[in-house]
Amino acid sequence: MPDDAAAARAAAEEESAFAHPAVDPDSTAAYGDHPDQLIDFYLPRVEMVPGSPAPLVVVLHGGAWRAAYDRRHISPFADFLARRGFAVASVEYRRGSAIPAQGGSGPVAGRWPETFDDVAAALDALPGLVRERLVQADPRRMVITGHSAGGHLALWAAARHLLPDDAPWRIGRPAPLRGVVALAPIGDFEVADKLDVCAGAARQLLGGEEKFAERRPYADPSLLLPTGIATTLVQGRADLTVPQAVAESYADAAAKAGEVVGLTLLEEVGHFPLIDPAADACAVVAEEIAQLAW
Repeated sequence: MPDDAAAARAAAEEESAFAHPAVDPDSTAAYGDHPDQLIDFYLPRVEMVPGSPAPLVVVLHGGAWRAAYDRRHISPFADFLARRGFAVASVEYRRGSAIPAQGGSGPVAGRWPETFDDVAAALDALPGLVRERLVQADPRRMVITGHSAGGHLALWAAARHLLPDDAPWRIGRPAPLRGVVALAPIGDFEVADKLDVCAGAARQLLGGEEKFAERRPYADPSLLLPTGIATTLVQGRADLTVPQAVAESYADAAAKAGEVVGLTLLEEVGHFPLIDPAADACAVVAEEIAQLAW
């Protein structure tokens, strides 16, 4: 259990991150018929390199794949990236219903297979939508980032070419990404489950106890390696929501598969400063994205 000071700091960090008003996108496009199948687009506010198109950052929000958290809470972070000169595509996707999980522990996390259907469909539709909505973007310089549960989805999206042959989301070659920057990602479902991250969210996402082992090969990024795509994890050492051990386990799995994954550990930083424009950690994240984009 965290001590009182650590818990108080974590609460203050969360309050700061959620204190920013939502930032409306420059445009929004649908990638399917469901109301949650939307992508918000943010135009770059400055030119990184005069006369050159902006790198494209795909943002996947977190929130334990639960209905209460949508892309609006990460819109200040998307705007922060746009103000740093990136073109941004912030993806919405179907999350868990508002019906409490079995046992009454709160709303269920995610939907199987809809959450994965949506992320795959959004990434597949993105090139065409970018040509229409983000002409300032260079899709050849595309980096995908995500926070927490969104970090899981970012790692998963970069590994679709490694999915089992019968997976409906499998693609025949690596996604055209310059890199992945996963922020406090739920990147190893076995470790996350043992630590009860987000009240068992990973187990709920896969359909509960009876489906967890069966579906892990289709969903757990730590089992989908090596991707061949440059990947960096950014993790706060003081994160009480998704502990450092989860990111370290993913990095270890990558190393065992022969792939080097960057792991940037931030001292005295918890879960939410990574997406909080008021926090120094957010600038570190932007720099990590820039390093891969360029």
